[in-house]
Amino acid sequence: MRNEQTTAIRPDLLQALIDHTEHGITIAEREGNDTILLYVNRAFEQLTGYSSEECLYQDCRFLQNGERDQAVVSRIRSAIEADKPIRVVLRNYRKDGSLFWNDLTITPYFDEEEGITYYIGVQKDVTALVNLQQELAAAQARIKELEQG
Repeated sequence: MRNEQTTAIRPDLLQALIDHTEHGITIAEREGNDTILLYVNRAFEQLTGYSSEECLYQDCRFLQNGERDQAVVSRIRSAIEADKPIRVVLRNYRKDGSLFWNDLTITPYFDEEEGITYYIGVQKDVTALVNLQQELAAAQARIKELEQG
């Protein structure tokens, strides 16, 4: 049976567990109007093609590759400003310029000791699902068009 001292996860084990997940995980903090990446796991590097050295201390918006007019971007910004969790699907771009649809969840965490709110991001590539949904919508529209004559 474990006692309280052995229940805590060792930092090295926690790091290994986070690095082993298939979802991208980031930790960021606000700096003015920017949300600066402080940590990215290996899955994030694999998903985006960026190494941690390339994206740490950068604003998270670099993945939008200039497409900051997406409606969900303002929803993300509002949630961060209000320190509220949010889940959205948005267009992001890998280092090689290829598009991927990112199922992004952001959860704020306030560290009372430091007086700082951190933002934990979890990213999942849902490109295949979005493509299927778009194909289905196009097929349904085509069927409706054919039915109407």
